[in-house]
Amino acid sequence: MKKITQLLALLLIVSSCGVRQTRDMLTSGEYDGAIQNAVDGLKGNKNAKGKQDYVYLLEEAFAKAKDRDLRNINTWFKDANPQNLEKIYNTYVQLNNRQEQIRPLLPLKLLKEGRDAIFPFDDYSDQIVSSKNALAKYLYDNSKALLINKDKMVLRRAYDDLIYLKNLSPGFKDTDKLIEEARFKGTDFVSVYTKNETNMVIPVRLENDLLDFSTLGLNDKWTVYHSNRQKGIDYDYGLVVNFRQINISPEQVKEKELQKEKIIKVGLKNLLNANGQVVKDSLGNAIKVDDMRTVRATVYEFAQFKACQVTAKVDYIDFRTNQLLQTFPLASEFTFNHIYSRFKGDKRACEQEYYPNFDRRAVPFPSNEQMVFDTGNDLKNKLKEIITRNKFRR
Repeated sequence: MKKITQLLALLLIVSSCGVRQTRDMLTSGEYDGAIQNAVDGLKGNKNAKGKQDYVYLLEEAFAKAKDRDLRNINTWFKDANPQNLEKIYNTYVQLNNRQEQIRPLLPLKLLKEGRDAIFPFDDYSDQIVSSKNALAKYLYDNSKALLINKDKMVLRRAYDDLIYLKNLSPGFKDTDKLIEEARFKGTDFVSVYTKNETNMVIPVRLENDLLDFSTLGLNDKWTVYHSNRQKGIDYDYGLVVNFRQINISPEQVKEKELQKEKIIKVGLKNLLNANGQVVKDSLGNAIKVDDMRTVRATVYEFAQFKACQVTAKVDYIDFRTNQLLQTFPLASEFTFNHIYSRFKGDKRACEQEYYPNFDRRAVPFPSNEQMVFDTGNDLKNKLKEIITRNKFRR
């Protein structure tokens, strides 16, 4: 019984807090927040005596919200500014949604007054349709007018309005066609190419791989990179990878001689006493101990080495003004290392880490062209990082 009393007291406190919060919202003009709170509070036993405050608050909040919305609509109509069409449409939708939010709770009783709470509902379907059509026409006409603009920011706003129009009124005239036009005209197209300022030939494979932007995933909503210029596109920007210097070291083979010595177990032997006699256990059996021997080997280690360093810079160019916008350094290094070994003596004297090298042989050094090409992956990743951090337009 005590637990039930405590539970009822807790529910009363929670309900009191909810009513107070709803009343605060109502007095501060947050009518829809007050309505939502009241509707939530009336779920369950809506006619319970303890929920009467919510009914009064809901009745008042609904009346004030409706009055405010209708006055706003009247003002917007008088203003005759087409930019208010979206507000008018959204407010009619809000008026209708508010009614639908309350409708499942009706009727709501006011017990002290012996009447039902008053919620004067209206049919807003005609207003919703007419304001929606007016908004759709305005969005279409205005966006179409904006498409002759050269400012890409304006064209992107036209695109956003057309997407909104498509969601508002699917299939409205040739909206899909205009969306594609706005997207194309609002896109920044970047021409990407390389320049060779070194005294060496840049491998064609490296240039092709470096400029394969499809593998970098850098294209975004409003920026497209092309390594091959396409007809019908006026490029806004250029991204130039200038190869400045290529350094390739001579082919080197370094030899190192290492002496190895280790004490290893080669088997078992009889344990001998100080007199050289075999020591036996209590059963007369000879006691065995590890037979340890010192083994030696000479290891000849050969290390093949060749290095390539490529330095470049990335230039951002504005084709519209023919100005250099930014320059970023770009560098990468690739090293060829191959180690193989030979041994003379007892292999067991060597650590296990040497064993794989004993099975290797000398290999041909990669060509200079291959060395330059092998820097490609690192160069490409660094180029991607530069572009990701430094957009042409933010």
